[in-house]
Formats: sequence, C-alpha cells, structure tokens
Amino acid sequence: MSFHEIRFPACLSYGAVGGPMRRTEVVTLANGHEERNTPWAHSRRNYDAGVAMSSLDDLEIVTAFFEARRGQLYGFRWKDWADYKSCAPSADIAATDQPIGTGDGSETTFQLTKTYTSGGSSYARPIRKPVSGTVLVAVDGTPRTEGVD
Repeated sequence: MSFHEIRFPACLSYGAVGGPMRRTEVVTLANGHEERNTPWAHSRRNYDAGVAMSSLDDLEIVTAFFEARRGQLYGFRWKDWADYKSCAPSADIAATDQPIGTGDGSETTFQLTKTYTSGGSSYARPIRKPVSGTVLVAVDGTPRTEGVD
C-alpha cells in the first residue's frame, strides 16, 4: 500500500466537512420490489478541508502537503474530529469502551474495531492504522499495559 505516515495538518482538518460514505446499488424488480447490494464491505471517508482554510498561508500548507503526497498517489493519516475516539466525543476514553473479542484460552489476537449501534443494528469498523500510543486494551475488564501485560 502506498502510504505516508504523516497526518494532514490538524489546524486545517478541524472544521472540515465530510465523513463516511457508502455505495449502495438499488435494483427495482418487475414486481416493484427492490433489491439492494453494496460492492464495498466498509464505508469510505471523504472530507473537504477547503472550508477550514482562512488565509493564503493555509492554502500554501495544503498545496505543499498534497504536492509531497504527489496528489492522490500516497495515502496519509486524517483525524476525523467527530470520530477519533472509542467513545462519545465529549467522554474520556477507557480500555473497556469497545469489546473486540472473547478469548477462549488459545485465541489471543483480535482485530481492533469500533462498533456503531443504532436500534437493533450494529456495524463494526476495522481500525487498521491506530495512532501509536493511543490504544487502551483491557482483558476481563482489567486495563493492560503495552509491553508489560
């Protein structure tokens, strides 16, 4: 994967508009019913940082950032200010915010996820590139320390 381990400037991502997008294909059948399908397993994020720019200096920062990434050639980190925590934006994060698996004695590796629930439906989004030093983990409700437990 072509990826640069650098985050888009936080001073410009704060105030950007956007968020998750999904692609859903809807086919209307001859009987009037609809069939729905998605070619994407997970949502994709899309943002517009243009609304956060307020000066020519901001424009220069964005231009330099994107030129260094060669436009869309290299991915980069983006902080979504509305969805960067394992809990509500106003709450403090805890190691018990998101259950990610149930061990059975031999299963010790679990995909880090964030689960979104509304009504009776849930969606677990895989977290593929967490920011180093920001992940808190608990086993049986007891917080663990990386490199110690």
